Amino acid sequence: MALSMSDVDRFEAARPRLEAIAYRLLGSAGDAEDAVQETFLRWQAADIGRIEVPEAWLTKVLTNFCLNQLTSARARRETYVGQWLPEPLLDGDAMLGPADTAEQRESVSYAVLVLLERLSPKERAVYVLREAFGYPHREIAEILDITEAAGQQIHHRAKKHVAEGKARTEVDGAAARRIVEEFLEAATSGRTEPLVRLLTQDAVAVGDGGGKIPARAKAFEGAIAVATFLRGLFKPSKAKRAYVGGVPEVYATTANGGPAIVAVVDGRVVGITCLEVTAEGILAVRSQVNPDKLVRATRRWAATDHAEGPLCTL
Repeated sequence: MALSMSDVDRFEAARPRLEAIAYRLLGSAGDAEDAVQETFLRWQAADIGRIEVPEAWLTKVLTNFCLNQLTSARARRETYVGQWLPEPLLDGDAMLGPADTAEQRESVSYAVLVLLERLSPKERAVYVLREAFGYPHREIAEILDITEAAGQQIHHRAKKHVAEGKARTEVDGAAARRIVEEFLEAATSGRTEPLVRLLTQDAVAVGDGGGKIPARAKAFEGAIAVATFLRGLFKPSKAKRAYVGGVPEVYATTANGGPAIVAVVDGRVVGITCLEVTAEGILAVRSQVNPDKLVRATRRWAATDHAEGPLCTL
C-alpha cells in the first residue's frame, strides 16, 4: 500500500524515538537502524486508516521485533569470537535519545547497557520502556501483550538486577575530560603504580575485537592485573599500528554519557574505551575495537570539531 506524504512524515517524526528505544534494547546502532527500517516496512504494508494511535502501534511493532532479535542474538553470541560488548555512541549522537532525567541518562550509559545483557529480553524491554521513556505500566502491558500486574513484577525484577550491578558515578563533561587526562597520563607513564592508584581493587578490563582485532577472550580482573594490561595496551608499537593501519591519535571524549577515550587513524575511529567511574575509582575499562561497531562513531566523529586536539599518539 502506497503511503501518503503525511504518513511518511508521521513515521519520520517518530524515527528518533524509535531508534533510541531500539538502541537501548539491542545495544547495537546498526541493529537498531535495521529494526526501525523493518518497522517502516510494516507501517508501509499496514492499513493505516484503521490504526487509532500510530505512535503506540509503531512502538509495539518495533519492540516486538527487537524482542525477537534479542532471542536470536543470544544464540549468535554463543559463537561470537571473544567478549561481546555494546556499540558505544559518541556524545551528541541522536540515537542516545532523551537525557533530561537521571534515569534517562543512566539507561543509556555504557555500564548499564552491559548490565542489560544479563536480563531476559522481556525484562530488558520493560526496563527500557519504563525507565528511559516513562511509559505507564498499562501501555507497556499492551505493547508486550502481558497483564499490567505482570509488567510491574517484571519491572521490579529488572530494576533490582540492574541496581545490584550498578556502581557508576555520574560526571559532567569537564570532569569526564579530567578523568580521561589523568587516566592517559598514568597509562602512558610506563609504570603500573599510577594506574593502580586510579583503579578500584576489583577493577576489570575487557575488550571486544569481534575476531577482527586482537582482544583477550577473558577479562582482566584486579587492579594490578588491569594496570599491567593497560600499561602494555597504551604503549606505542609497530604491531598495533599495523593492525589499525596507521598511528592512532588519542582523544578525550564522552561516550554514552561517560568518560571515554577515542583512538583515530586518518579520521577513522579505531577504538573507543569507556571508563566506568565510581566514588572509589575506575571500576571498569571496556574497549570496543571491533570495526563493525565503530562505523557510526566514525561518522559522528567526522561531523564534529576537535579543536583541542589529541592528547597523545600510540
